Amino acid sequence: MENTSDTIEQASRSIADAAARRFAGSGGRRIMLGIAGAPGSGKSTLAEKVVELLGAEQSRAAALFPMDGYHYDDAVLTDMGRLAYKGAIDTFDAHGLRHMLLRLKANEDDVIAVPVFDRALEIARAGGRLIPQSVEIIVCEGNYLLASQTPWNLLKPIFDFTVFVDVDEDDLRSRLRERWRSFGLDEAEITRKVEENDLPNGLSIISTISEPDLRVKNPGRSQSAP
Repeated sequence: MENTSDTIEQASRSIADAAARRFAGSGGRRIMLGIAGAPGSGKSTLAEKVVELLGAEQSRAAALFPMDGYHYDDAVLTDMGRLAYKGAIDTFDAHGLRHMLLRLKANEDDVIAVPVFDRALEIARAGGRLIPQSVEIIVCEGNYLLASQTPWNLLKPIFDFTVFVDVDEDDLRSRLRERWRSFGLDEAEITRKVEENDLPNGLSIISTISEPDLRVKNPGRSQSAP
């Protein structure tokens, strides 16, 4: 396992370079990258940048696959008594995600439709994104891709390269509060969501992951390059 405290920009370039090298040595087989981290850690931004760089600088066909499309529906969570804890590890379809990752890795279909989470509506849209067979590298990002609990521990072996985005607790709290503020929530509801759900989930993710191939230290907003 390697560690880096580069900026997200520098880290994304290093990850894109590593992905391109792995594809070059794969004999044309599709490569799967997994980027994990706590909610608000910056993993989505990192994953998007890696996909962008793979196309722009490596001339590789890459696609983004967020795991958020495997949220259980609110109706299901209500029946489970877990709606208030949406985003916790037991509020996702781990088995469905695993089977989709295996299908994407096998790359036997001309095109695969994957679900995409619509955060504005708080629902997963089935068939929200199409990934054609021509895609060479898939960058999957999500909170629990490196979770060590069963059955999530079955995901890591599917990936050819794994990354975890570390972030300090204070910066994570600040990021989470800002995220919910952008959705127009009042401060009391933001505090409830962050302190009772998002932050405990994030700290649990950080403390229970399986070791990745690379750890990226998000330096925090106050230390980020301008």
